[in-house]
Amino acid sequence: MKTVFFHLMPYPELPDDFAVEHRSVWVDIDPGLYDPQVGHRAYNEYIDQLEYAATCGFDAVGINEHHSNAYGLMPSPNIIAASLARTCPESVIVVLGDSVALYNPALRVAEEIAMLDSITGGRIVAGFPVGSPMDTIFAYGHNPATLRERYHEGVELITKAWTADEVFSFNGTYNKHRYVNVWPRPVQKPHPPIWIPGGGSVDTWDWCAENDLVYCYLSYFGYKAGLKTMQGFWNRLESLGKPRNPFQGGFAQFIACAETEAEAWELYREPAEYFFNRCLHVYAGFADPPGYKTANTVRAGVEGMVARAAREATARQEAAKAAAGPGKAKPAGGAQQLSFEAMIEKGYIILGNPTQVTEKLHELATTMNVGHLMALAHFGNMSTELVKYNTKLIGEKVLPELAGLFEDEWEDHWWPQGMDATSTAASSGSTVEAGA
Repeated sequence: MKTVFFHLMPYPELPDDFAVEHRSVWVDIDPGLYDPQVGHRAYNEYIDQLEYAATCGFDAVGINEHHSNAYGLMPSPNIIAASLARTCPESVIVVLGDSVALYNPALRVAEEIAMLDSITGGRIVAGFPVGSPMDTIFAYGHNPATLRERYHEGVELITKAWTADEVFSFNGTYNKHRYVNVWPRPVQKPHPPIWIPGGGSVDTWDWCAENDLVYCYLSYFGYKAGLKTMQGFWNRLESLGKPRNPFQGGFAQFIACAETEAEAWELYREPAEYFFNRCLHVYAGFADPPGYKTANTVRAGVEGMVARAAREATARQEAAKAAAGPGKAKPAGGAQQLSFEAMIEKGYIILGNPTQVTEKLHELATTMNVGHLMALAHFGNMSTELVKYNTKLIGEKVLPELAGLFEDEWEDHWWPQGMDATSTAASSGSTVEAGA
């Protein structure tokens, strides 16, 4: 099993009463809450944490893209990846990823990932999310009805630009280019591995299954809640007559490890409650706009990750207002928050000593059949000292126990091989077909 140290880069100093006094952490969050000095410190500490993880036994470091929010301060993951490309010389860098539909032209993604692949000598994973509704529709103003079509066309253009032997023209609906000629060319052949982050869309897992791409379920709510979604993906693969290779799947999980379980309960309560009660405080009107969710997903009754977070945040806020009683417009800060105990019980966070964490991660990997784990060892407003403590324990005492999982039976065709790779088949999944 391959483990990625995945970082969201949240803003670490939202006020205690944020969920009461402010409508949403995303889209229309008050600009006055951002302190440039806090941001400067946070960015540099977060990059330090990623660099540290690369020395602690993780197979890769991972980053992503979000806009207009305090949940994740990474509007351009490629900027962070460029820094890590030089300071993490042995680690794979998982850009999970570039929101293709937001780039005009999408060729910009092809060029920047090719640059990163050149700098690293073939250590890049290219992730292409459709993008959350907050990022794509509200922050960047795209039409939800055409978002996925724009996205698929962009991915088609990028992969063709990476693999074409000659200059070509591209006449798409949203991308029209007389000359497509990406320089530099990526090191990996036919191109860097493509991983697709998903939040629960049936169409996303169908697309991954049909095109031999990695489906990564990035959930806030742990492996217990995520099992149904991953089973849907594996069932789709089986229906196509394809093997259930665990390395074609990925999952994100919050982890809180300490020398003893009692210590873990004490250390991680505050950052966990900060993340789930402030960073996930999303206005429901932003989370599920008409047209964003596909008809197949609606028919399947699958609730998206963001929609669930917004629904639960709204329910807690309404309950808090009701608890405040008549005559009070807003409740006291912290009322009706999701408790740390509930987070652990429901599996949102895997908590315990190294043995307990290892056992639960083994259960996660085997029940969900996932060979790529996006481990969130930082969450909320966790201090760098605590992040490094968590990261070192996981890297030294947990990951060695999981490293060989699945590798005796399955080959990871979706992992970078670097400049010394001799097999083009092993360096990535299949090229996305035109019109996918």
